[in-house]
Parts: sequence; structure tokens; C-alpha cells
Amino acid sequence: MDAIFKALNDPTRRALLDSLRQKDGQSLQELEETAEMTRFGVMKHLKLLEEAGLVVSVKKGRFKYHYLNAVPLQEVIDRWIDPFLAKPAARGVLNLKAQLEGTAPMTTPDAKPDFVSQTFIRCTRDALWSALTEADQVGQYHFLAETAHGDMIAKGDGMVFEMQPGVPMVRTEVIAIDPKSRIEATFEPSWAGPDMAPSRCIYLVDDEGAFCKLTIEHYGIPEGQEGIADGWARFASGLKTWLESGETVRFAHAGEN
Repeated sequence: MDAIFKALNDPTRRALLDSLRQKDGQSLQELEETAEMTRFGVMKHLKLLEEAGLVVSVKKGRFKYHYLNAVPLQEVIDRWIDPFLAKPAARGVLNLKAQLEGTAPMTTPDAKPDFVSQTFIRCTRDALWSALTEADQVGQYHFLAETAHGDMIAKGDGMVFEMQPGVPMVRTEVIAIDPKSRIEATFEPSWAGPDMAPSRCIYLVDDEGAFCKLTIEHYGIPEGQEGIADGWARFASGLKTWLESGETVRFAHAGEN
């Protein structure tokens, strides 16, 4: 965590994070225009933020976009702040949408995600893949979904995440899948009512020896659903804890059960 505190111990870097919080997925040129410093200076600060895991960059076509990664900050909160506020409880967020009427087009290679999150988990690729695709594991780590049913093994498969049995929170359907490496799925939320607009997300799994890298990309987030970013951070924290320790911890907001 030393790299996180070092990265935050500079007003310019904190300003860059604030800028990404207000508008995620900015290019270097966009960040340079708001930073009042040279391009080289912005690149230097971004490098430190990326090394600390606070910023994730994604290259699409000729452009490189930068995203605020909330997972490391959430881990700091989980370790030192949340224990003084409330015990972790069930809270939830997202997953994905049904078929968008007919055959939904896959995300194009140059499409820019609205949100990107990345975390490293000390586990095998098989264990991470099973946790993402098997419904019976979801209740062990998801911050809101107590139960789930269905699976995400092949194209056309779907899963329903439930806040409690019979109360759906998110429905998903697999659009494309590369076993143990990539899942692209629809994201149909319903926690605030049946008329919430759908979007789609991608899980990317990379085996890096003693641990795995999980990258989550979310595309087409509708206006009014920006809070999804916070939910992904809690999702990733619970998943990491479950896979590394076998402990069920749901990182919910205080007062949510």
C-alpha cells in the first residue's frame, strides 16, 4: 500500500484522479488541458498513478484512455475505515442484460469503455473462472446478491443475481466467450425498478503465475447509473477476499443488509 499513499501524496496527482472521477476514460490530451502542465509532466504523474493501480489505461485504436480504478482505494477503506462504521453486509450491484431483442452486436474493437477496473487475486485461473461463471459461488462474495441461478459457460447462457430469493437484481446473458480468458455479457439491472436501461460488460482474466489479473470493462452505462463504478469495486473486493481466504465477506454500504 506504500505506492498508493505515495501516489496520493501529491496535489497534482489527486487533481488528476478528481478529473477522472468527474469524467472517466479521458485521453492524455484531455487530462493535459485541465492539469496546467506540460504533456511530459502529466505522463510522469500518470505513470505513478498506474504503478499504484489507481489508474488503468486502455488503448482503443490510435488513442489511449485513462480510468480511475477504485479497487485499491476500496481495499484501504475495507482495511481501516469500514470496521469502524459497520460490519460488512450484503449489498450488491450489477451484472448484465438479456438479449436486447434479437442478436445483440458484440462490442467493437475500437469501442471506448465507460468504466474500467483492475485487480490482482492470488488464485488459479480455474478458481477465478469458476467464481465468475458458477451461480452457486456468487452468494459467497457478491456484496448484494444473496443468491444466483443459471450459469455463464457458453454463448447464450444467462445468470440471474437475486438480492434475496425471488427478487432479481441483475440479469446477464453471454454474448461471446473465450473459456477461462474472456466473457462479454449483457447487463440488465433491476434493483431500482423494471425499466432500467441495459448495458454490457466484459471480464478479462489473465494468468500471471502465482496470481491472476482480473479486468472489468463496462460499456454503454446509461445516464443515472454512474454509481455502478462503486458497485464493481465492492464486487471485486468480495471476490478477492473469497478466493484468497475462503472467507465470505460482502462489502456493503453501512446499514444495507
